[in-house]
Amino acid sequence: MRAMARITVVLAALSLAGSVGIRAAAAPENISAVSAILIEAQTGTVLYEKNPDERRAMASTTKIMTALLTIEAGDPDREFTVDPLAIRVEGTSMGLREGDRVSRRDLLYGILLPSGNDAANAAAVSVSGSIPAFVQLMNSRAQELGLYDTHFVTPSGLDADGHYTTARDLAKLTAFAMRDELFRSVVSCSSADVEFGNPPYKRTLYNSNKMLRRYDGAIGVKTGFTDNARRCLVSAAERDGVTLIAVTLNAGDDWNDHTKMLDYGFASVKSCPLDVGCGFRVAVAGTGQSVGVYAHNASMALLDGQRGKLTRRVLLPPFVYGTVEKGDRLGELEFLLDGEVVLECPLYADSTVTVPEQQPGIFREILARLGVYI
Repeated sequence: MRAMARITVVLAALSLAGSVGIRAAAAPENISAVSAILIEAQTGTVLYEKNPDERRAMASTTKIMTALLTIEAGDPDREFTVDPLAIRVEGTSMGLREGDRVSRRDLLYGILLPSGNDAANAAAVSVSGSIPAFVQLMNSRAQELGLYDTHFVTPSGLDADGHYTTARDLAKLTAFAMRDELFRSVVSCSSADVEFGNPPYKRTLYNSNKMLRRYDGAIGVKTGFTDNARRCLVSAAERDGVTLIAVTLNAGDDWNDHTKMLDYGFASVKSCPLDVGCGFRVAVAGTGQSVGVYAHNASMALLDGQRGKLTRRVLLPPFVYGTVEKGDRLGELEFLLDGEVVLECPLYADSTVTVPEQQPGIFREILARLGVYI
């Protein structure tokens, strides 16, 4: 099955099934952090902010980017011998020694659980060949992700001139990273058994993120502390289909800050089922038939005032040519909030339509004139 150019259909304001009334919650008070933000992860809606665009040191929350790039480099189970110079670094450690062999997967646990600076540097050299080259990659990726108030100097987050981010950028980065299954799995672990050394042997690493143990629904993500940055924390929690991300930079009481922010968020946002029916059909060229489309059920976390602002847009081809199998992806159903796409649902064929092997000559000629050959 091949598709021709798409047509776009914008539908009227979306009607939501089972809308839930949400009582306004009191905003969190006495947040100790100098800079803070709370967002809903799916839409990026800001629920609370305090100096969110102030550039500040980020300490080991830097390792969110380091881990993301390590994952994106692929080959997580390939073992290698760590660079002896890279692992000679101050601060927290996963316990790497000269000559140790380790996999990138186990380095991820070392980076994200005990916040190993040795693990961050070892991963950097493994991915890019050197720490400076990896830092360049970090900054390039930051630009690609729209983190325009972020600049990296080290893979570990140790204090360095020009190493900074904002609470808003860090929340955006975390929302992106949490979409990755491996990243999400690692940061949700309170502890993990890994194997490395020379020869490798098993040992247990423990997560420094106390939110995993003290907050119901916590699923990550990263702690941080340096003399310059002070206490930094990124947390994520999930309840009833709603995922929230909280960030604090330079916080005197970060665990309580995050508890108050997340409690406020869950009192303010509810998951609402979406209307994914569209009733459209797509013509199958050369058959005189058409095929219907469907999307899987979906939901979205919304504030009470957002439900009336949500619209949807159907992206479908005017026709397809070639046999269509049931379940083939034919287009997308997009949900938009304030004109921005916040969710995409694939549209699938609801039945099979078979095109005869031999097409009439005139039909072939018409397609050939259109530059289409079958």
